Parts: sequence; C-alpha cells; structure tokens
Amino acid sequence: MKLQLTLPPEGSEEELKKLCEKKFRRPLRYFKILKKSLDARKKTDIRWVYTVECDVRAPVERPRTYPQVIGRAPKVVIAGAGPAGLFCAVRLVKHGIAPLVIERGKPVEERARDVETFFRTGVLDPQSNVQFGEGGAGTFSDGKLNTQTNTPFNRAVIETFLEFGAPEEIGYLAKPHIGSDKLRTVVANMRDFLLANGAEIMYSTLLEDVKFRGGALDSVKIGGGWREADDLVLAVGHSARDTFEMLLSRGFSMEQKEFAVGARIEHLQERIGKSQYGQQYSLFPPADYKLVSHAGERAAFTFCMCPGGVVIPSASEEGGVVTNGMSNFAREGRNANSALVVQVKREDFGGEHPLAGVEYQRKLERAAYLAGGGKFCAPVQLVGDFLAGRESSRFGEVLPTYACGTAFAAMDGCLPPEIVNAMRAALPDMDGRLKGFASPDAVLTGVESRTSSPVRILRGEDLQAVGKTGVYPCGEGCGYAGGITSSAADGLRVAERIAFKYLS
Repeated sequence: MKLQLTLPPEGSEEELKKLCEKKFRRPLRYFKILKKSLDARKKTDIRWVYTVECDVRAPVERPRTYPQVIGRAPKVVIAGAGPAGLFCAVRLVKHGIAPLVIERGKPVEERARDVETFFRTGVLDPQSNVQFGEGGAGTFSDGKLNTQTNTPFNRAVIETFLEFGAPEEIGYLAKPHIGSDKLRTVVANMRDFLLANGAEIMYSTLLEDVKFRGGALDSVKIGGGWREADDLVLAVGHSARDTFEMLLSRGFSMEQKEFAVGARIEHLQERIGKSQYGQQYSLFPPADYKLVSHAGERAAFTFCMCPGGVVIPSASEEGGVVTNGMSNFAREGRNANSALVVQVKREDFGGEHPLAGVEYQRKLERAAYLAGGGKFCAPVQLVGDFLAGRESSRFGEVLPTYACGTAFAAMDGCLPPEIVNAMRAALPDMDGRLKGFASPDAVLTGVESRTSSPVRILRGEDLQAVGKTGVYPCGEGCGYAGGITSSAADGLRVAERIAFKYLS
C-alpha cells in the first residue's frame, strides 16, 4: 500500500513507520520510502512530505536479468569514461558484451590528486583535470541527479548508482545529489565491476582517428596504433575540442548548438537558508534555489546551484579561465554558489562553421585569463559594483572560494554586452523572488563558459552518426544530454541499441 505522510521539521523518519503500523494495527514486514520532498510554500509551516510503500507481508524479490549475446561478442570501443561512457559500459557488460573503454585522463584517484595540485599551484595537466578523467566533468560538481528529461532510463540511472554505493536517499529524494566526495567512490566501484567482468580500460589514451570501410566503422586509432572495432561510442564530453576537430575532418555531420555563458555568483549559505526557510532554516538541509528572469532582452537563469559549495577552477587548456561549482555530500561550506548565465544565440558565434561555438567559448575564457592577471587567477566583481558599473576594490561579507586566486576586474571586460546587460537586468528581478540574491556583497567570478556542449554530432533514429554506420554519438559532449542523469541515461539508451543489434 502507498501512503502520503507529512512530518514537521524536527520529525524523524522512524515516526513514519509507526504511523503506518498504527494504520495497519500490527507490525510491518515491508516498509520503503519512495519519495521525500520539502513543502516550503508557507514559511510558518514548512513540512517534509513523504510517499511510502508498506505492507504486513514480505515482498517477493525478483532479480533483474538481461538477455545475453550468444556467439562472438562484438568489439565495442567506448571513448570517454564519464557518466555516458561508464553507464553504457556497465549495461553492455550485463548483456555479455565486454567493451574497451578508452579515457584520455587518469583513474579517478590519480585525477583527484592532479586537480588538487592545480588548485594549489595553478599548474594545469591538460589531460587530467576537472574536465578530463575517469568519472567525467560531473565528478567535480555537486553530483546532482535531477533532470528535466522524461525517460524510463532515469530510474535505471538511480538504481545503478545505488548498486555501486551511492547514498540510499538518492532513491527517494525529490532533489537527489551524491556530492563530489562520494561520487568518486561510486565511479571507482563501477570501474572495478567492469574490470571484474572482462571489460578493458585504457587510461591516458586519446581517440586519435577513425577508419571506415564502405561507410561502416572498421577500426580506431589509439596509442599510435589501429585497433579493429565493430562499434564506437563517442562519449567524449563537452570539452573534447580536439576530438571534435578530428571528427569534423573525417566527415562527421555536425552542427552548432546553443549554450549559455555568464559567471558564478556566491552568497553566504546562511542567508540563502533564511530567505528560503525563515528563522528555522537550520532545521533543514542547506537551501538551494533555481531562478529564471525575463527582465532583459535575453532570458537569464541560474544553473548548477551548489549549496555549501565552492567555485572551482575548471580549465582544460592553457591561457583560459573556466569556472564551475562543486559541493561535497554534506554541503557543509560557508558559501552557496550557482552559475548566473544567459543564452548564447547562434548568430553570436559569427559564421556557419560547426565549431564556431568552441571559438566563442575560448575567446571568453582567454579574456577572463587576461583580466585575472594570469596563472589561472579569476576576475571577480561584487554584485553592487557590477550593477553600478564600477570595478570592485574590497570584499564585504562574502569571500570568494575560487582556489587559484582572484583579481578585481569588471565582468564587462570578459563577457559581451548582450550577456552582461541581461545579467544586470536579471539580478534585481531575481532578488524580488529570493531576497538577498542581488546583495551588494555577493561575488561574481568569471567566466562560466561550459554549461553544455557547443556542438551536436548528428545521429539518426537508430542512434548512429549520420552516414557513419557503427558509430554512436552519446551524452552531453555530442549534444544529447545536459548533466549527469541525462548523460548516463543516454549511455544506457545507446548500450541497449548496440545490444539489440547483436541479440536480434
């Protein structure tokens, strides 16, 4: 039986079971929380809302099985070990297909050390950083699992994360997140599963080239040599700019894709909590928000909000500053941050070249690098000064968390007029819905340039690249997802399509 129950802020989940037993008038043998969300519409009566499933009978467990490939297993190569690539590989293994996964970066443990070195010294490893390496860009984020896409694969993504050690609460929270710290363990567990079941993983290995015979995939070039392949999954991530160039030179059909740019905005987490939940904010998890404004000529919105998190250096190329946000599972940091971004239109790129968006991003990142004074220092400006059109000279109550150092500079020198104008219009408008969002002491850190891929590699209904049999563009990098869950779901979708080909 499914029931919907509510609890006050101080209520414990143990009380839920007692409420159900009171209804049945006898002990339960089965109890499960299906969904948990916070109803904060009335700040004087904020309550937890639960959907639970319970019964006095024990449930019958039915293990899930997958059809197996019989005969010669196909040679499947997966380029990229982010969410799309890893989930694709796990699902293929469960169908009896052991793929080769190639990853330009390093295993997640080594990658984490390289990232920490970059944060501390400003010395970048272009192949092992926040963008590249096992786990993908999402490994250094908040680990959010909410998505706006609606597909049955979304639940499979959650179940797979749980299978490999993610916190149980992601199975029922309305806004689930894993956190960067716990996500690294989950990624390592997925890798161990793949290796234990016959998959091969090659690190520090770039997809150098692809060869076709009669329009169908023949082989891939990795490590300086050619390797036969029946199928290739392109799960390369949104920052694989050199790979995009290689694929374009090999005749792949590609098109420009719109994305958004702006800056990170930081507030005190305590003030966000009070704005969202009132004086009892400390009784709830660190508050988040999601805001959209149409006050300017272009829409602006917040993206990738990280409660209790930090703004992180996220460059993958020398000479460019890139920012992103990251939170650990506990979200225990002093500041809250999110991207405040504005949609970039195709006409902003200048020209019809499929990779014009990449050059647009590079231009902003290099401008931010120069404004920060080099060594990956980031330009910062207080919101009050940004709105007044003057450069900042001192910090107020909010101190920036960006690890490579900051320098006061105007965002106007890093971002185009249409972007800063939309941001200036949005800030007071958003403040009307979230008091304090336009606080003069809030800090803007530039630039946020890689919200999503600037290119789409075209694929057909069979998920194969147009005119390239055996190649499957997949995930966020190829333009078919946005975030961890949708990328992982696309990996599962591609895996099922490949398996079906060999099972049918």
